[in-house]
Amino acid sequence: METFISNIIRIMSRYGHVFLLEGVAYTLLLSLIAVAGGSVLGALFAFGKRGKIPPLRILINALVEIVRGTPLLLQLYAGVFILPRLIPALNELPDIVSVSVVLIINSAAYVSEVIRSGIQAVDIGQTEAARSLGLSERTTMWNVVLPQAVKNILPALGNEFITVIKETSLASTFYVGDLMTSYLKVRGNTFLTLECLTIVGILYFILTFTLSKLLAAAERRMKHA
Repeated sequence: METFISNIIRIMSRYGHVFLLEGVAYTLLLSLIAVAGGSVLGALFAFGKRGKIPPLRILINALVEIVRGTPLLLQLYAGVFILPRLIPALNELPDIVSVSVVLIINSAAYVSEVIRSGIQAVDIGQTEAARSLGLSERTTMWNVVLPQAVKNILPALGNEFITVIKETSLASTFYVGDLMTSYLKVRGNTFLTLECLTIVGILYFILTFTLSKLLAAAERRMKHA
C-alpha cells in the first residue's frame, strides 16, 4: 500500500501537468463544446419535431432514434473514419474536430428530448389562456411557455454535462488529449497501470462530484426564486 501511494505521488510530481493541463483541460473543453453545441442543435431538433413540416419531423425523429439507439463509440468511429469521406474538407482537420461534431450530435439527440419534455411539462392551460388573449403561437411559446419550461430544462442540461464528461473517455480511442488519453501516455512511460487509473478515476470523480453539487445548489436557488 505504501509503495502504491508513493508511486501515485511520484507520478503526479512528474506527470501532473499531463493529467491536469492536458487531460482535464481537454475533457472540459470537449464537454463544453458538446453541451453548448448540443443545446443549440437540440433546441432546433425539438422545435423541428413540433413543427408542421412532416418530412422534417420524420428526418429529425429518425436521426434522434438512430443516435439514441447506437453506442457512442460506434458513432465516434463513423465520425472519424466515415464523415471525412463524405466531407473531404475534414481530412485537413485534426480528429478532435470530428470527435467534437459527433459529441455535439449525440448530445443534441438527448437534449432535444429534454427540451421537448420540459415544454410539455408546462400546463396546457397556460398556452390556451395566452392564445385566448390574442397572442400568436410564436409569442406564446417564447413569452409564456419557454420561461416556465426553463426550470425543468436547466437541471437536466446540467446532468447532460456531467454525463458528457464521462463519455469523453471514449474519445481516447483517437488520442485527442482527454483524461483517458493522458492515462495512456503516462502508463506507456511508467508501466504503472493501476496507479495511473487511480489518478484518472479520482480526477473524474472530482469533476463530476463538484459539478453535481453546483447543479444541486443552483436547482435549490431556482426553486426558491
